[in-house]
This record gives sequence, C-alpha cells and structure tokens, in this order.
Amino acid sequence: MERYIETLKRVPECRLSIIDLAWKIAGEDGGEIDDNIMLHHLEVEAAVKEAKAYVADTRKAILLLCQLARLNPLPPVY
Repeated sequence: MERYIETLKRVPECRLSIIDLAWKIAGEDGGEIDDNIMLHHLEVEAAVKEAKAYVADTRKAILLLCQLARLNPLPPVY
C-alpha cells in the first residue's frame, strides 16, 4: 500500500490548457467569444484531446484508489 501512495505523490500537478484557451478566446473580460474562434481551431482540438486524456487517467486513478480502499482493513474516512 505504501508503494502506491508514494507513486501517487510523485504524480505532477496538471494545469489543463483548455482553461487558459477558454480565457484567451473569450477575452479578458470573459465576454463574448472571439470572432476569430476558427483561428483557434487546432488549439481547441489539442486542448480537448489533452482534457479527455486527463479525464481517462483520473478515472483510472480513482478506480485504483477505490480498489486499494477495499483492501484496507480500516473503514474509509471521508
């Protein structure tokens, strides 16, 4: 169990580019979508792909943690 915990501690923090891209497209005031959104098409596709991969990896981590929690003889703490 300790090995899994240590491995999880080494996972780096992730800042998804889709958040910064949304601000870039919406503008500083968070108003209307930039008229030139089509110019960002490739950036949007890459950011969505990155976010989907992050979701998939997060789901795997959640599944692993749930499996580990079932192996732990102590009741879970929420």
